[in-house]
Amino acid sequence: MCTNRVIARHPGLKFYFAHGGGFLPFYVGRFDHAWRERAECCEHTDRPPSAYLSNLWFDTVVFRPEQIRTLIDLVGAERVMLGTDRPYDMGEPDPVALVDAVEGLSDAEREMIKSGTARELLRMN
Repeated sequence: MCTNRVIARHPGLKFYFAHGGGFLPFYVGRFDHAWRERAECCEHTDRPPSAYLSNLWFDTVVFRPEQIRTLIDLVGAERVMLGTDRPYDMGEPDPVALVDAVEGLSDAEREMIKSGTARELLRMN
């Protein structure tokens, strides 16, 4: 994760990734592996890239509830927020229903994803 040098120097900096973060959440293991195995990947930080996940936020524009579940399992509901991609033609047609289809979420987690995460990130509370 190329952002780890910046995050290490500026721990309050926040990053938002659209489309569920793309490949990033699914690549965390490889980032950490490179950090352990390659000197150039750890010369600017003493923590593995996964340690910086608490500085990253993601949206739900992934079109599959099981992918949202995987993202929540990795970063927590407090780092995932409702996304739509609207008004573009590739937008999620019913983003609330998509979140509601995610198995195993508590009511509090659903509310966090639907509005709480964005409110906290954007300091709207």
